[in-house]
Amino acid sequence: MKVVLTEFVTLDGVSQGPGSPTEDASDGFTRGGWLVPYFDEAFVRQTVDWLARADGLLLGRRTYEAFASDWPRITDPDDPFTVRMNALPKYVVSTKLAEANWRPATILTGLADVGELKQGSGGELQIHGSARLGNALLKAGLVDVVRLVVAPTIIGSGRRLFEHPGDTAGLRLTEQAATPSGLLLLEYETVGAAPVAEYEGVSAFV
Repeated sequence: MKVVLTEFVTLDGVSQGPGSPTEDASDGFTRGGWLVPYFDEAFVRQTVDWLARADGLLLGRRTYEAFASDWPRITDPDDPFTVRMNALPKYVVSTKLAEANWRPATILTGLADVGELKQGSGGELQIHGSARLGNALLKAGLVDVVRLVVAPTIIGSGRRLFEHPGDTAGLRLTEQAATPSGLLLLEYETVGAAPVAEYEGVSAFV
């Protein structure tokens, strides 16, 4: 299976609280809800398509608990995500979670378990939210694809997606699109360490 990190970010790299001012107020964050003004039909179509490729959800404990409190309560028959989100297998990476009630669910105790899961057959194992988990897996070389929805806004504070101390990470752009509202939809493959080179002047390009 491929591990796919799917995240919403601002232009200044913040991933905290995209969907609501009260979604994630940790560390005193008060600027949530920054993605919602840019929702449009093209964005919904693309995210529905992405979710259809998933054979499982890979989540950290906090994201799992937040999703578990919300998704089972959504009863709108026209919501394009609810049935799929509730039905997909969930894999929760946590050493603190004793029981996972939003089922089907499996608790994984470490990144080695994710590595074993990757060896199985199937499509995509998608990370939604869970930025800390995503960073840990990226650092461990376990992320295959990074999908970003970039909102055309700068909010100046909040938890940023790529807090990535240690080794670098190189990415290769494989897909790109923009929605009418201005969201950038970007897909990258991971390619190991970030490449570097030395600029040798204009003559290097002619």
